[in-house]
Amino acid sequence: MVNETSNLVRHSLRTEYFSTGWMVFEFLVGFYSGLKAGSILLIAFGLDSCLEIVSGSTLIWRLRKEINGAPTAEIEHAERRSSLIVGTVLLLLAVYVTGVAIANLVLHQAADTSFSGIGIAVASVILMPLLALRKRSLGKQLHSAALIEDGMCNITCAYMAATVLVGAALTAWVGWWWSDSVAALVLVYFIASEGWEAFQAGRGRAE
Repeated sequence: MVNETSNLVRHSLRTEYFSTGWMVFEFLVGFYSGLKAGSILLIAFGLDSCLEIVSGSTLIWRLRKEINGAPTAEIEHAERRSSLIVGTVLLLLAVYVTGVAIANLVLHQAADTSFSGIGIAVASVILMPLLALRKRSLGKQLHSAALIEDGMCNITCAYMAATVLVGAALTAWVGWWWSDSVAALVLVYFIASEGWEAFQAGRGRAE
């Protein structure tokens, strides 16, 4: 039983290392592409990837504690902190995206087409659901709510990537200058929902 648990933790660590490494790449490409194209959608996509780096790093810390035989209280503390930090920053990101999207609509600010941004979004739409399923399976076997929640972050990332593709397609092919900002406001729903859920989960564990 101990060996089986250790193997599950090792598999989870490898999954988190890969996931966090991908998020670093996604952040760099998404954020740079968003700045270059003036796309609030891509900037938000990149910033969310940065937050998932924080979440993944905290979860790696939690998993390494377990594999090193840390007390249950320490492991729970790591999970709680991860949920609270990521939840709070996601809620702040939702406020930021809302403000910039509304400002762009008022000022008629359009985003340019970004092929690098579209490319990273396509890759994320394909990869993120696979990572989410993997983390959900491992999380259930390890009884780790934090690992399951981290998988839900990947699902939200997939939604974001899909929204980026829709906004980019409408801007490039139809010429709807406002589509990037409107799609960003749709994106706020996913960001805020994920943030509130993680924040409440962290507070629940604290109580």
